[in-house]
Amino acid sequence: MNNPLPQAPRRALSTWLLIAALLALVVASFASLPLKWAAFFTSEAASTTAEFLSGFAPPETSSGFLRKTALATLETLSMSALGTLLAVVGGMLLALPAAGRFGAAVRAASRALLNVLRSVPELVWASILLVAAGLGPFAGTLALAAHTSGVLGRLFADALENADPSQAAALRVNGASALQAFLYATLPQTLPQMLSYTLYRWENNIRAAAVLGVVGAGGLGQMLKYHLSLFQMPSAATVVLAMLLLVALVDAVSFALRRALTR
Repeated sequence: MNNPLPQAPRRALSTWLLIAALLALVVASFASLPLKWAAFFTSEAASTTAEFLSGFAPPETSSGFLRKTALATLETLSMSALGTLLAVVGGMLLALPAAGRFGAAVRAASRALLNVLRSVPELVWASILLVAAGLGPFAGTLALAAHTSGVLGRLFADALENADPSQAAALRVNGASALQAFLYATLPQTLPQMLSYTLYRWENNIRAAAVLGVVGAGGLGQMLKYHLSLFQMPSAATVVLAMLLLVALVDAVSFALRRALTR
C-alpha cells in the first residue's frame, strides 16, 4: 500500500508579504533607474564594443613584461594570503568575546565592532589606509585584513555559539580549566567549519586584492590601472589574463581543500 506523500507546509502570510515586498522593490529599482536597454542592442553599440575589444588583441607577451606580470601576480597572491592570515587572528580574537564568553556587555561591543569592520568595503578601507600606509601592497593587505576580520569574526562567533557545550562542561566538571575545555572540546568541534570559512574568504580576497590596486594598493590591479590609463590595451589584456588564471587556480585549490575538510 502506497503511503500518501506529505503535504508541503503552507507558507505563512508574513513570508508571502516579504516576497511581494522584494518583488516590488526590484520593480521600483528598474523603474527609477534611467536604463536604456535598447541602446545595448544597436548596430552602433555592437561595432563600438567590437572595436574596443579588438584593441586587447594580441596580448603583450614580451619576456620583460611577462616577468613584471608574474611579480605582480605573486604580490597579489601574497596580499590575499597575508591579509587572510591576519584576519584569522583578528577574527578569532574578536570571536571569543562576541560569542558571549566574557559577558553580555563585551559581547555587544565586540559584535558592534565586527559590524563596523565588515560593513566597510575593502576599497574604502584601502582608500583610508593609503593615507597612513602610503601607496603599495601594505595598505591593500591591511584593507583585506580589516574587512575580512569582521566577516570571519562574525562567522567564528556564530560557530562557537552553536558548538555543543556538554563536552566542555564535562571537562570542567573533571577539573579542566576554561582554556583547556575550549582547546580540547569546543575548538575541535568548530575547527573544520572555521577552516572552511577561512578558505572561502581567501578565494574572495584573491579577487578583492586584484581590484584593490585600482586605488594604488599594489598588485595586478595597480598594474592594470596604469596600462589602461595609457590606453595600452595589449598590456592590459595580459594583466587581465593573469588575474583570471590566478583566481581560477586559487578557486580550484580552495575547493579541493574544503572538500577534504568536509569528508
